[in-house]
Amino acid sequence: MTAGTAVPGDGPAESAASADPWLDAYPLVPASAGAMIFDRSGRLLILNPTYKSGWTIPGGVMEADGESPWQACRREVREETGINITSGRLACVDFRRPKPGNPGGIRFLFDCGRLGGAALSAVTLQAEEISEYRLVPMKEALTLLRKPIRRRVRAARTSGGPRYLENGRPVGGVAG
Repeated sequence: MTAGTAVPGDGPAESAASADPWLDAYPLVPASAGAMIFDRSGRLLILNPTYKSGWTIPGGVMEADGESPWQACRREVREETGINITSGRLACVDFRRPKPGNPGGIRFLFDCGRLGGAALSAVTLQAEEISEYRLVPMKEALTLLRKPIRRRVRAARTSGGPRYLENGRPVGGVAG
């Protein structure tokens, strides 16, 4: 969806061309959602993507059709691992400032809890995007994850509630 094609708050079915010029001034901010998934021992599920270096967690970009962050999280986990996530809690929101060659955006991180062995043994990777997966202790995961994701996961695990970050770092004056 591009600026000027829908009124804020409209869902995909209500989208229509807008004659309101103020809408073109709204920023287009990319958004994505990721999942922290653990086994019963507390090890984190991490993925090795084929299209970039370093390890990551299940997740990806929200669709422009009105998909919510939670819907995107569930869809991406299902696509990348075959796991059907049914519950989670918001653990972190990270605002990434744009820089040359990178549009920045908002990253949502959900803690999807601990899954049993049956669910995790049935992982089916999306071969075009993911070459392998591991279940690793948090300390090891933090050495393998890409820096932005590492900061998000670390912040989410050291707080009892949702965290707000900017570029992966806590913001002065914002509790949590």
